[in-house]
Amino acid sequence: QVKLVEAGGALVQPGESLKLSCAGSGRALRYYAVAWFRQSPAKAREFVASITWHGQVTDYADSLKGRFTISRDNGKNTVWLQINDLRPDDTATYFCNAGSEQIPTLATPGDYWGQGTQVTVSS
Repeated sequence: QVKLVEAGGALVQPGESLKLSCAGSGRALRYYAVAWFRQSPAKAREFVASITWHGQVTDYADSLKGRFTISRDNGKNTVWLQINDLRPDDTATYFCNAGSEQIPTLATPGDYWGQGTQVTVSS
């Protein structure tokens, strides 16, 4: 099993950037494809981005392409989510999710979740 811990969320102003991290422990993160999801009280859970086991392939929600970048370093057991030009509607709790058998999607998330990190965008 892998344990996931997110970090990097903060209160920021519109236009600023953040880099969220998802650190794995226990079983090595290289055995898992990883995705980021986000959820706010007013919205259903939303897929943000995913990355394959060794980082060769990434995927993004269409509405978020261009501002979000997912990356990973298996040597550091960490996946990151870079968010640029933050907007108020990016406000949400961001969760990382790992799956060993398939790339996590909104319909079929992986078995392992972190506790989430809060991103708040407000002037």
